Amino acid sequence: ILTHFSAYIPHSMAYNSKAKIKVLYLLKILQEETDAEHGLTMPQIIERLDQYGIHAERKSVYADIKALREFDIDIRTYQRCPVEYAIERRDFALGELMLLVDAVQSCRAITDKQAQMLITNIKQLANNHEQLLLDRRIHVRGRIKSKSESVLGTVDIIHEAIRLRCKLEFSYRRIGADGKLHETREGRMHKVTPIAISYDDGFYYLSAWDEQYEDTAEYRLDRMAKVRPLKDEKATRNPGIDRYSYDEDEAVMFGRFGGNEVTATLAVIPDKAGIIVDRFGKSAVFLVTNDSMAHARVRICKSEQFFGWIAGMNNVVRIVGPDALVEEYRAYLRHLLEN
Repeated sequence: ILTHFSAYIPHSMAYNSKAKIKVLYLLKILQEETDAEHGLTMPQIIERLDQYGIHAERKSVYADIKALREFDIDIRTYQRCPVEYAIERRDFALGELMLLVDAVQSCRAITDKQAQMLITNIKQLANNHEQLLLDRRIHVRGRIKSKSESVLGTVDIIHEAIRLRCKLEFSYRRIGADGKLHETREGRMHKVTPIAISYDDGFYYLSAWDEQYEDTAEYRLDRMAKVRPLKDEKATRNPGIDRYSYDEDEAVMFGRFGGNEVTATLAVIPDKAGIIVDRFGKSAVFLVTNDSMAHARVRICKSEQFFGWIAGMNNVVRIVGPDALVEEYRAYLRHLLEN
């Protein structure tokens, strides 16, 4: 009897398995198509649900919207003509998503394919209207070509060693005369206590305590190979490691080359003062003088790379103090001329 009677049930009343998750489809539609500037009317919502194979009445959609609001989904009703519904508050603002996309695009440590995959995932956090605005393109020179060159796996291994508070072992490579990477120290493995990872000028660096030299050392992650945590060897602990931190106001290194810290006074052509700010950031202190040049006091790690940077400025930036540093710079220039 039931089988015979079912033939007379209208199609709209037939059982629809998707009806069970109608509220989820409604959430999907509102997330993808709406924001404060773009809403959907009730007929449009019903039409979108129908496209997913879900027949819905106004009353049931109202009930679903109420349920989503009770679940803390910020669905707003806009008294426009006609009335529209939209999700206004989101986990990420459009400006934040743009920043994430730009950061991924600018990273040289991942391949172009990896960057595009990450950006595709980021776009899923935006609605359809915002996704068009996230189609941004930043050209990056020196981006790695293959996934095998990516250091992301090495970053994970180092963080695991830091988390486990154990030592880290790896071999280190340098560019040889043939332009290729070669292991240093005849392939000898380095064994260090990892402290932290930093990202500077497109490269990842490991700061670690090297027991052989009893001092901190830095290693570029893209030149590390055969990296593995030594889970059975506890990390070295000493005051030098415990006090180690990245300080935005610390002495500026050039090309990650360390050296004795010196407070230098630099003179710069006034309309080029931005060079000092770009290189030294907020740590640069500008001084009031009667000179025709602008003066700034900065903390630097004294090195040949710093002197090379000054030489490359072609008198736009000059060292004017302290006297000992000026003399060292002159000696550096004489050495270059003589050789």
